[in-house]
Amino acid sequence: MCGIAGYFGHSLPLNDRLQSASRSISHRGPDGEGFYTHHGLRGQSVAFVHRRLAIIDLDPRANQPFRVDNKILILNGEIYNYLELRVQLKSLGHHFHTASDTEVLAKALLQWGLDAQKRLEGMWAFAWYDEGTGELLLSRDRFGEKPLFYYESDGQIYFASEPKAIFALLGRTLPINLTQIRRYLVNGYKSLYKGQDTFFEELKEVPAGSYIIYSSSNPRNVFYWRGNFNQQNEKLSFNESVEAVRTALIRSVELRLRADVPIAFCLSGGVDSNALISIAARRLGYNVHGFTVMNTDLRYEEREFVELSVNELGLRHTAIPLTTEGFLSNLRSLIRGHDAPVYTITYYAQWRLMEAVKAAGYKVSVSGSAADELFTGYFDHHLAYLAVIKNLDRILHDNSLINWQTYVQPFVRNLYLQNPNYLIDDPTRRDHIFLDAEIFSSMLKEPFNEAFRENTFCNDLLRNRMANELCHECVPVILHEDDLNAMYYGIENRSPFLDTELFTICQSIPTRHLIQNGRAKAVLREAVRTIAPDVIVDNPRKVGFNVPLFDYLDVENPIVHDELLSDGVIFDLVKREEIESLLSYQQLSNSRSKFLFNFICAKFFLEESVDLI
Repeated sequence: MCGIAGYFGHSLPLNDRLQSASRSISHRGPDGEGFYTHHGLRGQSVAFVHRRLAIIDLDPRANQPFRVDNKILILNGEIYNYLELRVQLKSLGHHFHTASDTEVLAKALLQWGLDAQKRLEGMWAFAWYDEGTGELLLSRDRFGEKPLFYYESDGQIYFASEPKAIFALLGRTLPINLTQIRRYLVNGYKSLYKGQDTFFEELKEVPAGSYIIYSSSNPRNVFYWRGNFNQQNEKLSFNESVEAVRTALIRSVELRLRADVPIAFCLSGGVDSNALISIAARRLGYNVHGFTVMNTDLRYEEREFVELSVNELGLRHTAIPLTTEGFLSNLRSLIRGHDAPVYTITYYAQWRLMEAVKAAGYKVSVSGSAADELFTGYFDHHLAYLAVIKNLDRILHDNSLINWQTYVQPFVRNLYLQNPNYLIDDPTRRDHIFLDAEIFSSMLKEPFNEAFRENTFCNDLLRNRMANELCHECVPVILHEDDLNAMYYGIENRSPFLDTELFTICQSIPTRHLIQNGRAKAVLREAVRTIAPDVIVDNPRKVGFNVPLFDYLDVENPIVHDELLSDGVIFDLVKREEIESLLSYQQLSNSRSKFLFNFICAKFFLEESVDLI
């Protein structure tokens, strides 16, 4: 994991701008710094900047930019199957001078060209420049685990791991995208990755699973991979599904434990993180150190299950208590680091967790991101499941309804989702995820009425909902925040559930197997039974992580009150009296609390954005 930045065009950026770009992302790579510049025969100029976080082959010989013949590579990420690719490449006559995955990627691109991307298992954003042809390749991994922003202007391309490095190369910031601010305020984080908009005008991200080629002709954006959500194998039994998932998940964890430095694990009381930790500890013999943020809200407290897991698995464990001290000043720092509003208050808590991981001396962490989107996990998944199986198997539906009423409904706080027929009566309701959008739109000076719509990936109601969450609504948000929170402290975050083989297996599982006896993640639970603690596997409760805003925001403190209501650009967008009203409440509904948090983040972002360089 590292930080990259670069330029491709007709005149090189000044050297001090290259140095500034490097400094701006130094937190991503504190272990090394490298530069490359080139004036091509066809008139093009190229500049690469690299900051190294040394994880595999710690020797400086693996530093970047990395040259192979007349081709230059800078990589942010990890190629997990580099050892297997290395064996293949050696058999084809390639020789290696390092033990790094960087050199393997370079030789793979040399051997297989663009097709090399299809052979990779990992997370990456890389730039590959051919001095002979004058072509620049920008590539991003299948699920978008690693960020790659770019800005095009007058035939020039600026790219980087974070916007601030692009601004450093430009010597200026880009205008704030106020449409994206309004979208964030009204429709929430799930709306942010429906298109290519970012929080800055004309700044884009290379789409996940794609590459862009720049040369003397027009740039080409090509998808080398798209997830197939229409491959259910109805002949696959539940037990066969379980066995396939178990095998693939163990292999995925094994690959993601490859490192020449120790690895930390994020631990909750849920099955997702415990599945990964149990595999690492019990099947792969890894000495696991788990880190847990302890919630202040008893509705979301998992301390009991965390302690049971720690004791049964014999883990080293660090509990991180959340404190209210310095909340607003810390939030400002985090927003400045993100070059964007923080998407939910949960990621403030995760940032504090990464702070503890760093303090313990780790450079790599593992998290359970994307299990909900692959195996089911959210409350609305149960309703979509009931809607799907009602048309497939009436007896299964009726039994599932009873199980839902027994094991799920008692924990559901959202009134809409307490109705088991909510999606059966009107399947289009899944288009309206942010249910109070009309109310929040009315709080703006100019109403924002952009419809929130699902994309169509398949005809199965549940699988399509999960596909939207995986590709647009949830996982891109999680990965964005995971990357920035971890890299803020120079930590690489790995997500074993985002494995290509595991994804393919999950999409082959018949929908009827996904939820059993009222329990989501039925296949995953059985896949790790006898590996993970039974008390975790059998716990039907979906807790999630939430932080009550007013626990951290003392609105009765006049200093806090004045800071939130001080003049600023945000009040060109939002009605001041609406914020005054929200601050006067003793307690807010969940959705209004989220809106207030989004307002605070948007306000701070607009105030801090002028200082990004």
